[in-house]
Amino acid sequence: MLPPLIVIIGPTAVGKSQLALALAEEFGGEIVSADSRQVYRYMDIGTAKPTPAERARVPHHLVDVVDPDQPYTLALYQQQAYAALADVTARGRLPLLVGGTGLYVQAVVEGLRLPHVAPDATLRQALADEARQKGVEWLYEEVRRVDPVTAERERLNPRRLIRALEVYRATGMPISQRQRREPPPYRLLQLGLTIDRPELYRRVDARVERMIEQGLVDEVRSLVARGYGYDLPAMSGLGYRQIGEYLRGEVDLPTAIQRIKYQTHAFVRHQAKWFRLSDPRIHWLPADATVLAQARRLLADCLKKI
Repeated sequence: MLPPLIVIIGPTAVGKSQLALALAEEFGGEIVSADSRQVYRYMDIGTAKPTPAERARVPHHLVDVVDPDQPYTLALYQQQAYAALADVTARGRLPLLVGGTGLYVQAVVEGLRLPHVAPDATLRQALADEARQKGVEWLYEEVRRVDPVTAERERLNPRRLIRALEVYRATGMPISQRQRREPPPYRLLQLGLTIDRPELYRRVDARVERMIEQGLVDEVRSLVARGYGYDLPAMSGLGYRQIGEYLRGEVDLPTAIQRIKYQTHAFVRHQAKWFRLSDPRIHWLPADATVLAQARRLLADCLKKI
């Protein structure tokens, strides 16, 4: 029988990490991150990385993988995630894939066969410059002409829109058509966390306030001091981009904070397109006081079948 893989998904701030920690401690598990921002070193507060205390409680994989100025592709993530899952399983531990980056989760769970097209720094810079001049909507329209599936899926993600054009120009084929599927050798239990939108927005806003209190402004300032420019893809993430606007004197701090909140609200709406409540493969659980008990029962039942 195939070994189990527990997948915990859902939007930002819904409570995935705390549930994963509790389940991993109880069932002898280790966490493999599926977060496209937590791979970057030195970017801790704005990515809501697990704390040193949390990492001491449960081993975490694919956190702090590359420096902020190093390229990191979906294909590389998939390769490293498969290696981490195999390592955890080989040691008799239970792997938990946890995160809110839908494409990362899909790459692992559905076994996307990804195009190995090397990054073209010159083309990326040219497209990024043109997008800054003409707006992200121009970039979206460019992708929509050649790959409407990816355009709709990544409408709010300029970096992935640029990648879609990069792959198309290198291969003549849309990245969505090249992403064939070959599911990995695991028996999946997918747990999705959900909550009413107003409460999710409240949690998002509270998280943003905590990040500011924890020193997000100083974190962004220190990244720039290390030589990491605002134009890096890593620095375009939620929180970093808006605080960068503040540090450059383009907006005041309250405005930057409000922009983080509103743009994170838009992001969680985008995540809902990835993590569909109608997906029969996912056990959707309310992110309330009952979630741990419900998840524990489902996981225990899954493990009994081994």
